Amino acid sequence: MQSNHSETHSKSSDCKTVQSALKILATAPAKNRLTRLLPFLGPAFIASVAYVDPGNFATNIQAGAQFGYMLIWVIVVSNLMAMLIQTLSAKLGLVTGKNLAEHCREQFPRPVVLVMWGLMELVAIATDLAEFLGAALGFNLLLGVPLLVGALLTGVATLLILGLERYGFRPLEAVISGMVGMIALCYLVETILDKPDWGQVFHSTVIPQFAGPESIVLAAGILGATVMPHAIFLHSALMQGRIVVKEKSQLQGLYRFEIMDIVIAMGIASFVNAAMLIMAAATFYKTGLTHIATIEEAYLTLEPLLGAGAKWFFGLSLLFAGLSSSTVGTSAGQVIMQGFLKTHIPVLVRRLITMVPAILVIWIGLDPTRTLVMSQVVLSFGLPFAVVPLVIFTRNKTIMGEMVNKPVTTALAGLIAFIIVTLNVYLLYQLLS
Repeated sequence: MQSNHSETHSKSSDCKTVQSALKILATAPAKNRLTRLLPFLGPAFIASVAYVDPGNFATNIQAGAQFGYMLIWVIVVSNLMAMLIQTLSAKLGLVTGKNLAEHCREQFPRPVVLVMWGLMELVAIATDLAEFLGAALGFNLLLGVPLLVGALLTGVATLLILGLERYGFRPLEAVISGMVGMIALCYLVETILDKPDWGQVFHSTVIPQFAGPESIVLAAGILGATVMPHAIFLHSALMQGRIVVKEKSQLQGLYRFEIMDIVIAMGIASFVNAAMLIMAAATFYKTGLTHIATIEEAYLTLEPLLGAGAKWFFGLSLLFAGLSSSTVGTSAGQVIMQGFLKTHIPVLVRRLITMVPAILVIWIGLDPTRTLVMSQVVLSFGLPFAVVPLVIFTRNKTIMGEMVNKPVTTALAGLIAFIIVTLNVYLLYQLLS
C-alpha cells in the first residue's frame, strides 16, 4: 500500500513538472530565469553521467601523471564536441518523437541495422565494464572489501537505483543529478587541496600539443571517455516523450531550454574531467611520480601528498561515478536494443548479463585501470556509428522539418565526425604496429 502511495506521489511530481514546463512555454519570459529553467533540467544530467564515469578517472589520471597538464586542451575540445553532439541528439528526440536507434532501424537496410546493433552492444559491454570496475574499486578502496564483493554490491545498488524508473522520470533524474553534484563537490575539494599551477593550466588549455604516440593514444582514450556512443543514443530517448509540444514557437522554446540544460550539465562534467587531470598533474607529475598508472596507486598516494581527506574524497567520487554511470549504462542498453530490434529484455536479465565481463576481469586478475583505459579506446571506435547517423538525420529536412540543422551546424558536426574517424584510424595503426 505504501509503495502504491509513493508511486502515485512520484507520478504526480512528473505531472507537475510537465504542467510547469508547458505553462512556462506558453507564457512570456519572466525575470526569474532560474525558476523557469528548473522543470527542464534533468535529461542532460543523466546523459552527462557518461562523461564522468570511471573510464574518465583512468584516462585522466594516466594523462596527468605521465604528461602533466599537457592534455587539458583535449578535455576542453572533447567537451565542446560533446555539447554539440548531445544538442543534436536531444533535438532529434524532441522534434521527431523517435530516438536515434529507432531512426536507424527505419532508415537503414536490415543487415546494416543488425551490424550497428551488434557494434553498439559491444560498446555497451565495454561501457558497463568500465562502470562496474570503477564502482567495485570504489567499494574496495573505501570499505576494504574484495573487488568481487564490490562488483556484487554494485549490481545490487544499480538495480535499486533503476527501480526508481517505475515512479516516473523525475525521481531518477533527481538521484542521478545529486550524484553528479557530489562528484563535482568532491573534485572541487580535491582541486583546492592540490594547489595546481594555474598559469600552466591556462597555457595547456589553449595551446594544443602532444608528446609522442602514447600521448595520442591517451588523447583518443579521453575522447572516447568523453563523447560516449551510448549517451548519444540515450539522450534522444530521454527527450522523445518527456515534454511533448507541437506548436513551432513552443518547440523552439523547449529546444532552447534543453540547450541550457546541456550547457550546465556538460559544463559540470568538463570541470570534473579537468579537475581529475589537474589533480594527477599537480600531485604525481609534479613530484616525479609519473609511473602512477592505476586508480589504486593514485588513491594510496594521495594521503601522504595531500592529507587523509584527499583520498576519501577521491574514493567517494569514484564510487558515485561508478554507481550512477552503471545505472545510466543499463538504461542506454535497453534503449539501444529496443530501438534497433523493436524488442527488449527485462532489466534484471540485462544487468546480470553485463555484469559477467566485469566479474571475469576481476576473477582472472587483470589490471583494472589498464582494462578501463582500453575500454575507453573501444568506445572511441564505436563513436562514428553514433555520430555519423546523427548528423545524417538532423540535416534531413524530411525528418526534422523546420528544426533541421543550419549548414554551419552540419559542417561543425561533420568536422567532429571526421576528427573522430581520423583518430580511430591512427589508433588502429598504432595498435597493429
